[in-house]
Amino acid sequence: MQALTEFAPLVAFFVAYMLGGLYVATTVLMAAMLALLALDWLRLKRIPPMHSLSAVLVLLFGGATLALHNPLFIQWKPTVFFWLVSLAFLGSAWIGERTLAERLLGATLAEAFGERLRLSAALWRRLNLLWVVFYALLGALNVVVLEYLSERAWAALKLVDVVLMLIFVAAQVMWLAARASPAGTTAAGSGDGHGE
Repeated sequence: MQALTEFAPLVAFFVAYMLGGLYVATTVLMAAMLALLALDWLRLKRIPPMHSLSAVLVLLFGGATLALHNPLFIQWKPTVFFWLVSLAFLGSAWIGERTLAERLLGATLAEAFGERLRLSAALWRRLNLLWVVFYALLGALNVVVLEYLSERAWAALKLVDVVLMLIFVAAQVMWLAARASPAGTTAAGSGDGHGE
């Protein structure tokens, strides 16, 4: 349910684009992002950092698109967002006690399997690197589609992004679950250098 809520602004953007064009869709996206932030606050009493970043970029780039009547601003927003998120994942390998991948997926694994699951730090670092590459590639894909395909294809890419993200996260959860072990034991494939 939470994943569907997170992707609702992108779906709203695509539907509004099909019905009214890019400027209507940009307005709808801006309103949908504000609604998502309000929902976050009502439900969680906080706003997740990725939602904050996305909302700020949508409001800045969307506002510029509407004010200057130039679609390039909103069209570049996904690339800027994806590349900033990629950098955040990369930086998390050195900043803080846990990588962003562990912070995002650790709780999901614990909820899904009803017990605290433990994975090695090396496994989390490898997984974190996959997120770095994934978001960097999503940003590059946006640039390629923007440069070589139609505006309609670019708008449709927003739905493709949603599907790719869902597949990516689902594949990782399944991959992690297969390698995780209950707390207090060593995770398979830990790569901790003990010659296992």
